[in-house]
Order: sequence, then structure tokens, then C-alpha cells
Amino acid sequence: MSTEGAAVATASQRHNAINQIADSVDELTRSSAPPSSIETLFGRDVFSERVMRQRLPKDVFQSLQKTIKFGAPLDPSAADTIANAMKDWAIEHGATHYTHWFQPLTGSTAEKHDSFVHPDGSGSAFVEFSGAELVQGEPDASSFPSGGMRATFEARGYTAWDATSPVFLNRGANNVTLCIPTVFVSWTGEALDKKTPLLRSMEALSEQAMRLVKLFGNETGATRVSPTVGAEQEYFLIDRRFYFARPDLMMCNRTLLGAKPPKDQQLEDHYFGAIPSRVLSYMTDVDSELFSLGVPVKTRHNEVAPGQYEIAAMFESANVAVDHQMLVMEALRRAAPQHGLHCIMHEKPFAGVNGSGKHNNWSLATDTGVNLLDPRVETHTNLQFLVFLCAIIRAVDRHADLLRASVASAGNDHRLGANEAPPAIISIFLGEMLSDIVNQIEAGETTSTRSRGQLDLGARTLPQIPRHSGDRNRTSPFAFTGNKFEFRAVGASQSVAWPNTVLNTIVAESLADLADEIEAKVGEKPDSKSLEQAVMPILQEIVKKHKRVIFDGDNYTQEWHDEAARRGLPILNDSTQAIPVITAQKVVDAFTRFSVLTEAELDARKSIYLEQFNKQILIEANTQLGLCRQHVSPAAQRYLRELAESVAATEAISMNCTELRARFQSYSELLGQFMAAMLALETALDAPHDEDPEKHAKHLAADIRPKMAALRSFADDLEDEIPDDHWTLPTYREMLFIK
Repeated sequence: MSTEGAAVATASQRHNAINQIADSVDELTRSSAPPSSIETLFGRDVFSERVMRQRLPKDVFQSLQKTIKFGAPLDPSAADTIANAMKDWAIEHGATHYTHWFQPLTGSTAEKHDSFVHPDGSGSAFVEFSGAELVQGEPDASSFPSGGMRATFEARGYTAWDATSPVFLNRGANNVTLCIPTVFVSWTGEALDKKTPLLRSMEALSEQAMRLVKLFGNETGATRVSPTVGAEQEYFLIDRRFYFARPDLMMCNRTLLGAKPPKDQQLEDHYFGAIPSRVLSYMTDVDSELFSLGVPVKTRHNEVAPGQYEIAAMFESANVAVDHQMLVMEALRRAAPQHGLHCIMHEKPFAGVNGSGKHNNWSLATDTGVNLLDPRVETHTNLQFLVFLCAIIRAVDRHADLLRASVASAGNDHRLGANEAPPAIISIFLGEMLSDIVNQIEAGETTSTRSRGQLDLGARTLPQIPRHSGDRNRTSPFAFTGNKFEFRAVGASQSVAWPNTVLNTIVAESLADLADEIEAKVGEKPDSKSLEQAVMPILQEIVKKHKRVIFDGDNYTQEWHDEAARRGLPILNDSTQAIPVITAQKVVDAFTRFSVLTEAELDARKSIYLEQFNKQILIEANTQLGLCRQHVSPAAQRYLRELAESVAATEAISMNCTELRARFQSYSELLGQFMAAMLALETALDAPHDEDPEKHAKHLAADIRPKMAALRSFADDLEDEIPDDHWTLPTYREMLFIK
């Protein structure tokens, strides 16, 4: 078939697909079975505390609970008993295999399945799962990103059971697999994953936070402090047929071309609107799967952009929350095809409308249930809260650049700084009440807490509702929102493990310094009066030195960018500026001080994240060129011929065609600019580049990305010009609005 014939056929297929989608939506909506009751469904596929209590001997159960709840070392002698109970439970639920489920530095999850079946050598087999198999596995460590810590010939790596995260069943169409959350390390013990440093950071944070809790009397008898996390996940849904017709979505998970439709999100009619039937059916299936896995998802709704949605989970210990967040992403992906949909979790899949983030709500809680970031009613008298608050302010100011680096990626560069997400400048929003108290601390004495009050809604039938201590600031990257901080800069496709590892570590450092300062003045068991006299001057000094990071205004404005520069805050506009911060000396000092990561492990992560950035840009650039060669150029040239023939035919009968000729001239110039932009990108990609990943990343950001943007601009202008029956790619109008 000729190029022209292929283009016509593909355009026809696109229109046929649209008609088929309209015909099949009702059927896809009805295909979902009603969900089971939450009470019977929740935690059904989890080796939960209830299941453990039923199946384990009392002494083994109590030993394992000490590990899970209090961080005690796992008793090796109990491993065989636990493994056998897990195996029996899994087989009763249909499992044939088990896997050590881990989170390598790819940003996704990994698993290698092993059968419970063991041949006995006589033609029969027996079923067995030993404690050794539960506790340790051995996947290949050379094929995962290691940043130079593992060479190709150095293949040995280990997975080790993380008993603090629930074991669960993964159900497929005709299979069930027992999934055991693990860490992943090299033969030399270096962390090759995102879970190991997270657990280390949680230990460091607990130890330093407990020092302060004990200084304040530890009235509830707490033994541990855990960071708690509740993650919100934004995502897009499009019809699956559109996904397979867009090579850029298949290769890059975002569109590299696409003209903006006349209507997008400007009417704000999608946000919190009624959820479309097919989408709600899909959401119900996602919720059912997550409930069965014990993931406490709470909220679902339409987001701002057309075709965009959100799911949010309740707070859990950071370690479990990270695992559950990975399960949320997997469930969103797995359920979509059953409804004829495809789920996109890229940070900016569609230009011109809001991208997707992952708001990381973070707090601190004791094992006795006390939220250390709850300001309470008379906040100015809650000295323990003020100590933790000031420690966090200092941590964020010291390491604002590292927090920015923790969310750096090629995808998130498209989102951060636009009027839809926090800017690349890290600052803290405290709200009216806390900002006033911080000002009082700076003045040397806290005397009052601003009243929160009630809101009178003006109608007797409506209740008076309590008002929060401060407004919300959706433009702030790190905002206090009642009894937690919301880190809003995490990208939709990213694991929350690394941002939380960074947050835990820098706060542990600040808490340790604060505990050292207080203990140097009053010892480890001060009375309340001497404690207050010692603490307030320390907090006053912290506020004076680090208040520059506090900003309660509009983070989107140019005025704030100018003010941030004046204050000396780090402004890291893209990943090539942010990622190298990971190996800065102050970062190495903090991470090695608490044995979270060694200098070599930090250097490996910098290398891996730079290489991931470079590879992603190159994949996108080559995919964009392929789209232009195979789709845009044939359609554009076909329309050019039609215009030329129309001009010639009109002039042949002596009709005035000034306007038509002008249109032909304008269009041919646009096509020429498009072809020149293609050539410029091709030439730049073929040019030799520096082998150093950091220098290569800077080249890609400074040279390749602008050429891609220029090529896209011309391609999108051509899309607006070319007749619809010539255009072979699904359009934004179709992908965003056909539901």
C-alpha cells in the first residue's frame, strides 16, 4: 500500500474506533460485578494479625508481633513455623507459587516466582516452604540499575523479608501468588532498592524523636515514633484503543504531539463533577481489589483536567504506606483493560492541561497513638509540638535542594513550576495561626493562640462548622494542613519511598541536633520549668536563622520567585540542576551520620537518576521523530498536494484565487519549518555526546529538549490546518473527552 493509501486507511480506522467506543461503553460499564461487603472483603488477601493469631503458636505470634510493632529483631528459630503457616494459608486460597516482592531502583516493583512444589526424585512431589526461603531470596543483581555498585559479571543479590509489611496474595485470571515484601541488597550488603534506606531512615527518625519525647516526660509510655504517610494519586484515563493508536503513549506514557482543543479545563466543569459511569465502574473494581489487599483507600473523584481522576489512602506507617502506594498504582493499571480503558500516571501526559502529582501527606506518631504534629487547641502552650515544628522548619531549610532532588525526573520537570503544581522552589506554608506563633517564638515568648472559631453559614438550618487553624495553600510544595505536612511536589509516576527517605533523614538530623542542644543545657531528665527555659532560646535561634523558608503567599507568582532568590533559597528549575545535589557534602554527612546510605550508595543513586533522565529524553526524542515521519509528514504532504491541485485547477478556469494561493503559501511555509525542525532534531541526536551522564543530561536539557519543543509546535500547528480525514493520530479532543 502506498504511503497515501496507508494514511487514508489509518484515518478511517480512527473514526471507526470512535464509533465503536460509543457503542461499547454501556457494555463495559455493566461488565463489573457488584462489590462484596467491605467488612468481608477488607484484608481478605492479607496474612493479617487476625490470621497470624489463628495459625501461629502463641509464643511465635508474640515474637513476630514484637518485630512488626516494636522493631525487635526477628527470631530465626520461629521462621520455619511462620513460613509453614503462610504456605498453608496461601495454598488454601489457591496459591501455587510465592515471590519476594521488592522495589529496585527502577521505580517499579519486581518479583521472581518460585513454586511451593519440590520433586522427591521418585516421580512424585511434596509441598514445602521453609523459613530460609521466607527470610532470604537470591534474584539477579546485575540487571537492575546499580549506579556502578554491581558490574555485569557480579550478579549475586539478596532479598530479605521485611516482616513489618503485610504479606499478601496477588490474584491473576487463573493464578494466585503469595507475595512477600522484601528489601533488595547486593552481595556486599549495599542497598539496591528503595525500601532498605526507607527502613533505615525510619529507625533513625524514631531514635532521635524518642530522645525529645523522653525529655518531655513521655507520659504515654511510647517506645517508638513512626513517620506516617497518606498518599494521594492522580491519574488519567483514556480509551484503550486510543492508547494503542498513539506510539508516544505506548513508548513514553505521554503525548509528544497534540494540538490543544478549543475546550479543555477552562470551564472547571470536570473538577469534582459526577463521575462517568464507565469510570465509576472501573473505580469500584480498583477499590475492591485494594480493599482485599488491606489498602485503606478513602477518596475518589474527578480531578481538574478532563479525563483526570484521583484516589487517596488513609494514613499508615510510612513503610506500609509505601508498599500500599505501589499496590495502588498496580491496581489502577490492572483494572483498566477490563473496562476498555488505559491508565496513565505520567506527570504531564497532555500539554495545556494540568499534569498529575502524588501528594505525600507526612506526620509523626508514637506507638501509643499520639500525633506529634497535632498542635492542639492552645498551641502556644504545647512546647513539644513547637519543638518538632521548629526542627522540621530547620530541616527543610537546610535541605530544600535535596527535597527538590527527591522528586526530580524527566516527567516531573514538565509539571513543577506551572500554574498547576508547586514551583521548583521548596518553601513551607504554615497558615495564619502557626505563622503568628512562629513570630511569637522569634520575639522570645509565646503568649496566645489565635482563635479558630466557628463559621456561621447564614441559614438557621445549616450548622455552625469549626474552622481550621489555617487556610490551605495549594501552591505551596510543603504545606502544614492541620496535623501533618503535605509534600505536594512528588510526581504521579514516582514511588514515594525516596521522598520519604529524604524527609525522614533530614528531620532526624535536625531532631538530633535539637536534642543535643537541649541535653547540653538541662541533661536528659529536666523538670518542666528548666526545660522551657532552655528550649525557648534554642527555638528562637532556629526561627531567626531558618524562617526564610516560610512563605504563606502565592507560590506561582513571579514576585515570589524574585523574593526567593533574594532570600537565597535554592532555585533548581530542572532535574539536571537538582539531581547532583544528592552527593553534596551536607547530604553525605546527614545520610552517613545515621547509616541510612553510604557515600557510595548516594553516588550510585545520582548516577542512576541521571541515566534514567537521559534515557527517557532520548526515547522521547526518537519516538517524536518517528511520529513525525510516519504520521504527521505523510498527512501534511498529502494536504499540500491537494492545496496545490486546488490552486492549479482554480487558475486553469481563470478564477481569482488570491486567498487560496495565500493559504497555500502560508501552509507550505509552515510545512517547510516543520521539516527543518525535524532535520535539526535528527542532526542533534546523531551528534556525538559526552559519556559523563551529568554533562550528557545538561546537553539534552539545553539542546535536545528545545528542539523537541520547536518540532512539536510546528506539528501541532499542522494538526490545526490538516483536514480531519487526513489526520491519523487520535486527537486531544477525542482522548480527553470520549469517556
